[in-house]
Amino acid sequence: MDLRLSDEQQAAQETARELAEKKLMPRAAKLDAGEAFPEEAVAELAELGLLGMMTPAEFGGAQLDAVGYALSLMEIARADASVAVTLSVNNLVAETIGQMGSAEQKAQYLPKLNTPAGLGAFALTEPHAGSDAKAIRTRAEKKGDHYVLDGEKTWITNATHAGTFLVMAVTDPAARTRGISAFIVDGKSKGMTIGKPEPKMGQRASHSCPVFFSGCKVPAQNLLGAEGAGLKVALSALDSGRIGIASLGVGITQACLDEMVGYSKERQAFGKPIGEFQAIQWMIADTAVELEAARALTLSTAWRKTAGEPASEPAAMAKLFSSEAANRAAYRAVQVFGGYGYSREYRVERLYRDARVLTLYEGTSEIQRLVIARNQLK
Repeated sequence: MDLRLSDEQQAAQETARELAEKKLMPRAAKLDAGEAFPEEAVAELAELGLLGMMTPAEFGGAQLDAVGYALSLMEIARADASVAVTLSVNNLVAETIGQMGSAEQKAQYLPKLNTPAGLGAFALTEPHAGSDAKAIRTRAEKKGDHYVLDGEKTWITNATHAGTFLVMAVTDPAARTRGISAFIVDGKSKGMTIGKPEPKMGQRASHSCPVFFSGCKVPAQNLLGAEGAGLKVALSALDSGRIGIASLGVGITQACLDEMVGYSKERQAFGKPIGEFQAIQWMIADTAVELEAARALTLSTAWRKTAGEPASEPAAMAKLFSSEAANRAAYRAVQVFGGYGYSREYRVERLYRDARVLTLYEGTSEIQRLVIARNQLK
C-alpha cells in the first residue's frame, strides 16, 4: 500500500477540512440542539462537489476513490457527525446504483444524487428486522409494468429530505434469502409516507425516520439488479457503509483528542495545567494511539477497495475498531473535562452522544465480530 496521497486525495481532504472548520463546526451545536436537518450544509457539499464524491465524472460526480472519500468524511465528521452520516448514506446509495444499476438507472439517478433534491436514503431496517436483515417483511408484488410495495421501514437516515430511496422488499416469500429484491424509489412516490424523526440521543441533526409503504407503485425498470438479488445488493452496500462509519469514528476520535489536548493546557489544578499530570497524559496518549490505528485501518481498507481487492472483512474490522475507539475517546474526553464535560456548554458532551451510535448502525459491533470470525474460520 502506497501511503502517499495523490494530488486529488489531498485536494479533497483540504476542501472538506476548510468547509468543516469554517462553516460546519460553528453551526453544529445549534443544529444539534434544535434537531434541525443540515440543509445548508448539504447545499454547500453539493456546490463543492462533495455530495457525489465517488460518482463518476460523466454523471456529474467528483470521481474520488475510496481513500479520498474516507479522508474527506473524516474531516467532516470531526466538525459535525450529523452532516457526515448524511453524506455517508448518500454516497452508499449512489455507489450501489453505480455498481449494480443499469445504464438507464445510472443516467437517471446518479446526477440527482449529486444534488440536495435527490439526496439518498437506504431503507433496509424494519421494526422486527435489524441485524437479521433477511427477516424483512415489506412486500413488493409484481403487477404488470410495476411493483406494488407494502410495509414499514424504520431508522431510515435522510428520510425527511431524501429524493432517492434504495428499498429492500420481499418479492418471493418462499425463496427466503433469495426472495428479497432491491428497488429505487422516488421520494415523491404516492403510497410512501415519512414518519416523524426519532428523538435520538446523538447525531440529532441527522433525521432517522420510519417510512411506510401502502400500495406504493414502483416502475418495474426501477428494480435494481435481478429479482431476488436484493440481499446481495444490501450486503454490498453495507460493506461500503462500514468504511463510511469507520471514517466517522476517526473524525470523532480526532475531535475528542483536539478537545482533550486544548483543555489540558488551559485548565489549572494544584497550581499547574492538568496536562502535566500523568493520569491525564495517559488518557491523551491512549487516544492518540487508537486514533492512528483507526485511521490506518480505515485507509488501508479504502485502499484495498480502490485496488479492487476483497474488502468485506477489512471493512468490518475498520468499522468495529474505529467505532469502539471513538466511544473510548469520548469517554476519556468527558473524564478530562470533569464536571464541565457533562455540560452542554462544552463540545465533548455532544461528541460523547454522537459517538455512541457508531457501534450500532451499519451492523452492530457484535455483527462485525461475526463477520470477522466467520471469515477467519473459512
